[in-house]
Amino acid sequence: MSSRPALTGPAYRRLSVEERHAQLITSAQRLFARQAPEDVSLDDVAREAGVSRPLVYRYFPGGKQQLYEAALRKAADQLEGCFAVPHEGPLSRRLGLGLDRYLAFVDAHDEGFVALLKGGSVVRTSRTSTIVDRVRHAAAGQLFAHMQVSEPGPRLLLVVRTWITTVEAASLIWLDENKEPALDELRDWLMDQFVAQLVVTAGRDGQTAGVLRGAAALEEPGGQLDGLLERTLAALAPKD
Repeated sequence: MSSRPALTGPAYRRLSVEERHAQLITSAQRLFARQAPEDVSLDDVAREAGVSRPLVYRYFPGGKQQLYEAALRKAADQLEGCFAVPHEGPLSRRLGLGLDRYLAFVDAHDEGFVALLKGGSVVRTSRTSTIVDRVRHAAAGQLFAHMQVSEPGPRLLLVVRTWITTVEAASLIWLDENKEPALDELRDWLMDQFVAQLVVTAGRDGQTAGVLRGAAALEEPGGQLDGLLERTLAALAPKD
């Protein structure tokens, strides 16, 4: 008498509503990390998750747009947490840790990060733009918290928002240029950009000058500020 062959794969486990919802979003995120959103279909998501297309529709009756926005909100939540680092030590160390987390997300998600900031021609809506703006406002709020500034003036606000835009643009260019230069070099360059913007603005704004003095007082010898000054002076020194 023949016996039925034993199953060697993982045992099937029925997921709760919350678990299935999270699984579908994670599957969509993996696809959006490799492809532009407009190139991803619900069939692709179903295959990635190992479920049927009708099941995807059951959880996301609004179709791909609704699923994309859910994946976008999850990505936004992850990015918002990048700069939520401990409020201790030099500002440059905190900034470096936040940038490491942010750039690690960029590195891991590729097309998904591009989609987050730009949106595809098919999926960009006022709701997706609101989600992206939420990330920018959260990043600015974290930076002001690290600076111990509760009411930023217009010039300091301009510095922070401009730098956030610089980080976004540099990240997109970095992806477009085959991830060159190396991540640690990109991080250090972005940190120098922030310090340089603070220095330039401090000469015109007392609040920014106070922030810069406070940050400089916490810096260790040979830290980010000293390094930037040394490189700047070396670049300006006359050549033999």
